[in-house]
Amino acid sequence: MGSATVNSYFGPTRNPWRSGLKYKLKKRSKLLFSDGDSSLNDFENPKISQEPLDSGDFFVAGGSSGGGAVAVASGACFGAVSSDTGGSTRNPAAFCGIVGLKPTYGLVSRNGLIPLCNSMDVPGILTRTVDDAVILLNYLAGHDPKDSTTVSQQFSPFSLPDNIDVHDLCIGIPKEYECPGMSSEIIEMWKKVADAFEKAGAKVKPVSLPHTKYSIRCYSVINCCDVASNFARYDGIRYGHRAVTETLTEHHYAITRREGFGEVVRERILAGNYFLLRKNYEKYFLQAAKVRRLICDDFQSVFNSGVDLLLTPVTLSEPVPYSKWILTDDREHNAVDDYCTQPVNMAGLPAVSIPCSFSKTGLPLSLQLIGKPFQEKQMLCAAKWMELQMDFPILDLDC
Repeated sequence: MGSATVNSYFGPTRNPWRSGLKYKLKKRSKLLFSDGDSSLNDFENPKISQEPLDSGDFFVAGGSSGGGAVAVASGACFGAVSSDTGGSTRNPAAFCGIVGLKPTYGLVSRNGLIPLCNSMDVPGILTRTVDDAVILLNYLAGHDPKDSTTVSQQFSPFSLPDNIDVHDLCIGIPKEYECPGMSSEIIEMWKKVADAFEKAGAKVKPVSLPHTKYSIRCYSVINCCDVASNFARYDGIRYGHRAVTETLTEHHYAITRREGFGEVVRERILAGNYFLLRKNYEKYFLQAAKVRRLICDDFQSVFNSGVDLLLTPVTLSEPVPYSKWILTDDREHNAVDDYCTQPVNMAGLPAVSIPCSFSKTGLPLSLQLIGKPFQEKQMLCAAKWMELQMDFPILDLDC
């Protein structure tokens, strides 16, 4: 949690600001913990975490928080704290067969988290089980005076019952989430779990989130604008990497940032500055903000209609081999990997990835529950029910 996200800038000194989450864990819990690297896949450095469930091939573990997911899935730790801006907790959780929780925006402090997209960044939780995720959430949630985006209302810790009744729930199935390129195994499992809810007495009905298809394009603009703004601070003057040069100040900035940032980061900074130009601001950034509002309104409309939770896929397929993954660029990764997860960040809603079964090739397949704002308990109760019904094998840390 002493994040090495911009490792090429902070180097061995790591992030000089102590994470508020690390402080809370140290103060409130008796858990032992250590600092680790989230491993940002291709976003900042070309490090790719490997899928731990198959030793015969090199599978991508998802991102960007693939490092924490691998650590939890392999039994190296009880749980991991990650980040989630567009699915960076839920995607690796799905690929590694563990639970990935994205809390409601504002429930958990972002203090100490390297900012990427301020209005969407949320600290996430990676654990083996839903009950374990609740334990960490109880330690981490609550107001933080060092983060103005955390809600002021007091958070009440909770636990989940052993016997869960879902007959009072209304589960929505968004038709837009069955998109081109989705694996038939994912679709089959999705329908199987929906049927299980219905047989248990829950009301299951189709719903529509019509602006879902615009989410990735909208995110691409807003994300780049925020990256251009947030990463302007990494100039090599105040802290972090500093290029060895005797040139003028502006040239020094350019060399430092070229050495310290990977290609994908530089592309996003350039695109963000372009979108924020006076002549482009209304055409790109303002338009993206309007589309984001439409996406938020879609969710609000569905929840106002009596739906309690949404059941969707997390990813479009099982984990992919590295040889296939490198054939696509960053934009294609986002379009595929974040299609089912990114809209949740747009709306600031809670969501959780739950492993449900294995594919024909023996790799994990997961589904996602999306809840109403600050209704984590209701969502996680349903997630635990799914966990019990699906009986997905859980690694025993005592063995």
